[in-house]
Amino acid sequence: MFKRVLIANRGEIALRISRALRNLGCEVAIIHGREDRLSLPVRFSDIAVSNYTKNPLDSYLDYESVITAAKKIGAEAIHPGYGFLAENAAFVKRCEEEAITFIGPSSNVISLLGDKIEARRAMEEAGLPVAKGSSEPISSVKDAKKIAIEIGYPVIIKAAAGGGGIGMQIVHEEDEFESALNICQSRASSAFGDERVFVEKYIEGAQHVEFQVLADGNRAIHFGERFCSIQRRHQKLLEEGPWLSDEVRAEIGSRVCAGAEAVGYKGLATFEFLRDVHGKFYFLEVNPRVQVEHTVTEMITGYDLVSLGIRVAAGEPLTLNQEDIRIFGHAIQCRINAEDPVKFAPSPGRLWDCHFPTGFGIRVDTHAHIGYEMPGCFDSLLAKMIVWGRTREDAIASMKTALSETVLVGVDTVIPLHKKILDEPDYLDRKITIQYLEEHPDLI
Repeated sequence: MFKRVLIANRGEIALRISRALRNLGCEVAIIHGREDRLSLPVRFSDIAVSNYTKNPLDSYLDYESVITAAKKIGAEAIHPGYGFLAENAAFVKRCEEEAITFIGPSSNVISLLGDKIEARRAMEEAGLPVAKGSSEPISSVKDAKKIAIEIGYPVIIKAAAGGGGIGMQIVHEEDEFESALNICQSRASSAFGDERVFVEKYIEGAQHVEFQVLADGNRAIHFGERFCSIQRRHQKLLEEGPWLSDEVRAEIGSRVCAGAEAVGYKGLATFEFLRDVHGKFYFLEVNPRVQVEHTVTEMITGYDLVSLGIRVAAGEPLTLNQEDIRIFGHAIQCRINAEDPVKFAPSPGRLWDCHFPTGFGIRVDTHAHIGYEMPGCFDSLLAKMIVWGRTREDAIASMKTALSETVLVGVDTVIPLHKKILDEPDYLDRKITIQYLEEHPDLI
């Protein structure tokens, strides 16, 4: 096991990683910007390395500074968490050059999976179901229209190097193509420095289902699925699991493990799918890192995923077999974002009062506390509230109680929206698609 690990992140995930490292007997180091100098992850670390920059984001995005910090303090490994440098192949390559272990997959695997066209091709070859679409980048309206005619409207144009829904354009008829293609290429170029796009069949009435995978570079196992269809602007708000039958879970689970093994994956990964109204699955992408919603899986399987990912990175082979993974009960996670619950505008500010619930089946992952100054320059996630119940109905009841006992004074949050969702008839009846919030505007 590593003796000292540098955390290159902030907020609740930095604190979550810190706890896992301590449980494994590692010294905890963290690099931080000015805005986080008094944060809990920094205060609870063994070693804190300040990296004050004019642009707050650069404190976490300047990977040469991160590598310099790791070398200075003698850290054997770097944990990127999610966001920031977690999927930056150039950063991982530099770690490899400096003989610093990156807690995650190799730079080659990240490069492969970061290219949506190449990832789609690799997963199709491994036996995963993919939607019909282009196997090469599309640069002309003529080519895009030809593919659309072959696979049938509606189609969706996506950025090859993209994520988070940035640039995606849905096309319902031929005369919409030119404008949609230009918009997607422009936004892809601006966001990712890569204007390549591809066309794919648009899955109407789809649900978003993802599988949690752990692999050691040779063998992979899965920990079941999470249901993540309640989103706004392609950003998840509420996640839960399990969602599928045992038979479907076993079938798709075996395929995602084959996909991970085919590319020599090492670490935690999430395989994301769209599921249509007929129950068919279509591969979306692989997120090569720990996910915000990993907590749901931890609650229903009883395994510490973050610690398992660190163990694999340290060179330990998988000691678990697929039959060791059992799912029990139901878990729900609500993301408590510091945002206006109507306009979803960020709501930075100081927490003058802060109280989170405790009790049976309740877990709160947060870096918030009374007096905490929520900055406006970073992601608005303030806390993750997770509950476990023997049934989905029990979990919903527990979450409603937990939300009602939460006190956050000084910032607006999306808690009122979560409360409405948990009482909404379609949500209770599992009639949920990725257009859920658009189909229920009264919730907002």
